[in-house]
Amino acid sequence: MANAKSAPACGCPVAAFQKMISGKYKLRIVWDLQDGPKRYGEIRSGLLRGASGSAAIAPRVLSRELKALTESGLIDRRDYGVVPPKVEYRLTRKGKSFVPVIAAIRNWGARHLAQADTAEMVAAE
Repeated sequence: MANAKSAPACGCPVAAFQKMISGKYKLRIVWDLQDGPKRYGEIRSGLLRGASGSAAIAPRVLSRELKALTESGLIDRRDYGVVPPKVEYRLTRKGKSFVPVIAAIRNWGARHLAQADTAEMVAAE
């Protein structure tokens, strides 16, 4: 009998998708890479934009997220092999095909937040 941990996923596309993008920063990293390749520091700065009051991302966490995205095939890591080190991350074809999904999530969030703000203003009156 196979071990449950080594058994293949149930074949559920939603579960596979959820596993691929689970993590606090993965969607934002993919979204930021849609404009072209970025270096580690640029990705880190992008994650801090618009995040008022949030703590800076730990380097270890960002490295882990980038590695997971690379392993899932959404991004590609290019090491130029120079000193000082130069490494860029870019979307793969699979990653580029994911950008419209994130855009739809972003649009839904914008509509939802606008509706919530309107409801709060009406309730306050």
